[in-house]
Order: sequence, then structure tokens, then C-alpha cells
Amino acid sequence: MSLPVGDRELVQIMDAALADAARRAGAWLACRPGCTPCCHGAFAINALDVERLQASFAALRTADPAAAEAVEARARAWVTEFGAEFPGDSATGILGTSDEEQERFEEFANDAPCPALDPATGLCAVYDGRPMTCRVFGPPVRMGEGEAMGCCELCFVGASEEEIAACEMAVPHELEERLAAEAGGAGETVVAFALLGSSTKIQSAGAAGCA
Repeated sequence: MSLPVGDRELVQIMDAALADAARRAGAWLACRPGCTPCCHGAFAINALDVERLQASFAALRTADPAAAEAVEARARAWVTEFGAEFPGDSATGILGTSDEEQERFEEFANDAPCPALDPATGLCAVYDGRPMTCRVFGPPVRMGEGEAMGCCELCFVGASEEEIAACEMAVPHELEERLAAEAGGAGETVVAFALLGSSTKIQSAGAAGCA
């Protein structure tokens, strides 16, 4: 499988939205290279994120094999440490969808660093291909379908609700959902499994389940 053609447009829209939100936020936005609290904890990624991550990881293997090898080693260590408690299928990396599994995921690997995080530099080794969750973290964004707005707890310290709302980052949810559907897949996974190529099994499972 390959990235849908529209993913490039999605990334461009997101990058522009982030730049605009950052301009409006100014000093309120604490996000800087090397600031890594948001790089800890497991979170769900969709098939579109998986394809983008793997494309970026493949490019890293060509440009810097040693760095790619280190990322893979961290991903394998992550799976070794947390795989037994994974709330889903640890063979394929697919997250479970039952209420019990979703509840377990809320408390799963919350303090674990992302395998893509370079501990020496505090930078993401696959930054260009990072998931959408990473791209929206920091500025204020609407939570789900409601009116509630969330942002990084390190940002907007002391800001009023009005000042936070004035820096909202627009997110093209509908475009992402459409492209994720085009990317296919049997379910969501996490970064470590995606980096190790478990998405190949995820995609195969998805293809087998299609009419």
C-alpha cells in the first residue's frame, strides 16, 4: 500500500495551520525543539499515519542507516517491554476496540518514550512523517465533536480562555478521515508496531476483511 495522493495536501494544510496558530500564540506557545513531554505515552494512529511513518522511516534507512537502526532497536525494546500488556493483538499490533480494551489503553505505557524520539538530541527521527496527533499537539484544538478546547499543559500558562480561543488551530478532520479510509487497514495501532512493519499484517488483515 502507498500513501493516498491527498496526504501531501493534508500535510501542507496542517503545516500552514500550525504556523498560523504559532504566529498568533507567540510566547504563549512553549513548544521548542528538545521539549519532549508530548513524545511520551502511547496513542492510537490510523492507517494513514502508518503509511506516512513507514515512508519516512524508509527514507531514514537510506539517508542515515545507523539512526534507523537505533530507532528500530528502540521500537523492539518498546514491544518487548509493553507487548504483554498491549490492549489488543500483540501479534499484529492492532488495538482492541472493546470497552475493556479501550479503558486499558487509557493507562497503557503512559510514561514510555516514543521509539522515534532520539534521547541524545530530544528530536524526532521521523519528524517529516510524524502522525497527525503529533502535528496538532501544542496549540489549542477542538476536542472531538464538542466545543471543548485542549492544548499542551506547558503552553498558554496564565492565558485567559479568550486568549487561548484566539489561537485555535484549525484541523481538517474530514479530509484526514477520508484519506485514512482510502489508506485502508483493519484498525488502529501505535508507533512502535508501525515502525517495525507490523502494519504489513494490519493491511493484510484489512484486505482479507473487505468484501
